[in-house]
Amino acid sequence: MDVIRKVLIIDDSALMRQLLTKIIESDAGLQVIGTAADPFEAREKIKVLNPDVLTLDIEMPRMDGLTFLEKLMRGHPMPVIMISSLTEKGADTTLRALSLGAVDYVSKPKLDVRNGTIDQAEEIVAKVKAAANVKVRAYTASETQAAELPPTRLFSATHKVIAIGASTGGTEALKDLLAPLPADFPGIVIVQHMPEAFTRPFAGRLNSLCRINVQEARDGDRILPGHALLAPGGHQMEVVRRGMEYQVHVYRGERVNRHLPSVDVLFSSCAKQLGKNVLGVLLTGMGADGARGMLEMKTAGAFTIAQDEATCVVFGMPREAILLGAAEQVVPLPRIASALLHRLAGT
Repeated sequence: MDVIRKVLIIDDSALMRQLLTKIIESDAGLQVIGTAADPFEAREKIKVLNPDVLTLDIEMPRMDGLTFLEKLMRGHPMPVIMISSLTEKGADTTLRALSLGAVDYVSKPKLDVRNGTIDQAEEIVAKVKAAANVKVRAYTASETQAAELPPTRLFSATHKVIAIGASTGGTEALKDLLAPLPADFPGIVIVQHMPEAFTRPFAGRLNSLCRINVQEARDGDRILPGHALLAPGGHQMEVVRRGMEYQVHVYRGERVNRHLPSVDVLFSSCAKQLGKNVLGVLLTGMGADGARGMLEMKTAGAFTIAQDEATCVVFGMPREAILLGAAEQVVPLPRIASALLHRLAGT
């Protein structure tokens, strides 16, 4: 018999509470056991109802969602899905929520009155179900271990490129992976599943925390040592070769594996254009995007790493890559930077 996951909805809008309840209870594996109009009411209901997962609005009266989330994660950590607006202002707040321990975020659902459908319903159900199975841990800055640098570093002389894919849990995983890297590290290309308004603020946040330069990619950007290019939301990104240079091709394309950008699109282009000159990393995430592309890279001679289950927020994408035989190594998140550094030092 399948386990039914219990959900508590926290939102000051009665209409939104009703809409979210309808969406969540459309899945037989989920049950809304209560709703709360503000964090104070939610705090009491959490004690009584013991939910498996919360949906949490950011803007609420008496106490905003971020303040409540910070208190919750300090005293009673549990899986939380943030209900966010897909704007740059909403992006900053949502990124802060993810850094405080929220598992994921979804945009506010909208009812299409003409045909009776609800936008984002499928995505909300999938993310709530995934979050309900997450074991939330309290992360501290001390858990981000500095990479052990090899004795010699001549990264600027190499033609290697690092390709990274991530989804659920990836915003914090990418921070932990990129922050320890030296300023002369080989060029990096990244796909993190994110909506269009989020990638620029996210790149800026990473850039402020890293020794390498991190920016949202533009079509034609060169892949250079000491630089990381993040695929913009709403676009696909591929690696292309122009003479002796590597560049990115950023374009408005179709969704692949339901994602735009897609890790498989990036990884597949790396396999074709870079062959053994790419190192592929697949981090935490829901679904299977990136698994087949990573297999293409490995077949083309690339070195590939999948994040291990114990350090993933959601072990979907890395697990699929491992099952396909696409991952040469399975490595805990705090050791991935070192694994890349040592591999590069030996090539």
